[in-house]
Amino acid sequence: MGETVDILLATYETNPKFLKEQIQSILNQTYINIHLIISDDNSTSLDVKNILEQISNQDNRVELYIQSKNIGYIKNFEFLLNKSKAEYICFSDHDDIWNKNKIEEELKVLKRDNVDMVYCNSILIDENGTTLKDNYFKYKNMPLVKGNNQILGISRYLGLGCSQMFTKSVKEKMLPFTQNVMAQDWLVSFIANENKGVSYIEEPLFSYRQHTSNVFGGKSLSQNLNKFKEKYGTSYKGYLQYRNEAVIELAYLNGAKMCLEYCSNTQTKEKIEELIKYYTDLEKTKYLNLNIKTYFKYLKGKNMFKKIIKELMIFHFPIFGYLRYIL
Repeated sequence: MGETVDILLATYETNPKFLKEQIQSILNQTYINIHLIISDDNSTSLDVKNILEQISNQDNRVELYIQSKNIGYIKNFEFLLNKSKAEYICFSDHDDIWNKNKIEEELKVLKRDNVDMVYCNSILIDENGTTLKDNYFKYKNMPLVKGNNQILGISRYLGLGCSQMFTKSVKEKMLPFTQNVMAQDWLVSFIANENKGVSYIEEPLFSYRQHTSNVFGGKSLSQNLNKFKEKYGTSYKGYLQYRNEAVIELAYLNGAKMCLEYCSNTQTKEKIEELIKYYTDLEKTKYLNLNIKTYFKYLKGKNMFKKIIKELMIFHFPIFGYLRYIL
């Protein structure tokens, strides 16, 4: 049967139809030696709890936990990681649809390339399962990284959490979570990059669902900007607040701080500290920052041309980023 693969599924107030489709797509994998560990974060929906209990009673590969109080998605994934015992682990969203060969293909590449993590491409679908984008890597300019000790493995997250498969050794280095853990998938890719390395699969192996309940997910820049303009307003001062809090801190600086806490390599620590200083200096920039050299040192990469243009505009030429923000 091969080694067991643990699939960690955190649920909370999930659409029952999406939840059923996600779980069935996991249980119908061609690689059958799987262990699906589900933790529901105290959903109020009886439909959700009934579906989970019914499926756990029907299939002995399913292990179910219902939290007595809401602990948040980060703590919920930490809980699931602590329950995992397998040599190989996958994260799962609660509303996607996996291709039947997802686990089989990821495990094959993980072993073939002798790495600690592999991440795959996906198709973006809507609430009805209609394809919106057939190449998530291209749509989101996802960094494409192979090997270990890669710069982008320090400065960026590699792959959606639900696209990743990683080893038990990575999990053991993750636990327990520190207070600065802000994205378990970013932490997985950082630790894997520091050790045996990472690889990727360009073939889409699951359908990533976009719907009205997504916080970010596969939303476009315009969709996310509309949300932030409601919070920060459309003045230049409001834009700078958005840029610093919602972009630099949330998507870059906080990730670097998290990685620094888990870093075991002196040279890598020095790089992260330089990156943190770079982000901190960017937050002080109101109109123009000419330290573009540091950007290209740490943040450029394969498949990322459009993302690079957007980031340079936001980081180094915020006055032009503001024009994009208000249009």
